[in-house]
Amino acid sequence: MSFDELLKELQGQKAIQEDPNHISLDKLFNELFMSKYSNFKSFEGFLEKGNFQAKTHEEIENIPDELFDRHVARETEFADWKTMLDRAKLEYSAK
Repeated sequence: MSFDELLKELQGQKAIQEDPNHISLDKLFNELFMSKYSNFKSFEGFLEKGNFQAKTHEEIENIPDELFDRHVARETEFADWKTMLDRAKLEYSAK
């Protein structure tokens, strides 16, 4: 693989990493975000409180909406998961 090909591949990977739909949950819901909108310092702690085990966006999507929305409404300043996710993406992309 030439240097140029490697550079293009790495740039493509960076573009994927910067896409809000592909950002890790820990980065999207960082300590500052979680402290600002909930009583948790980590997204992992937030999930543990609700007895949810998820590490990726796909695993979060597999949680029944009604259950997760209720947990979000009870433990954060957001009414539901979509609102929380949208705000996190907005704040992340503003950086």
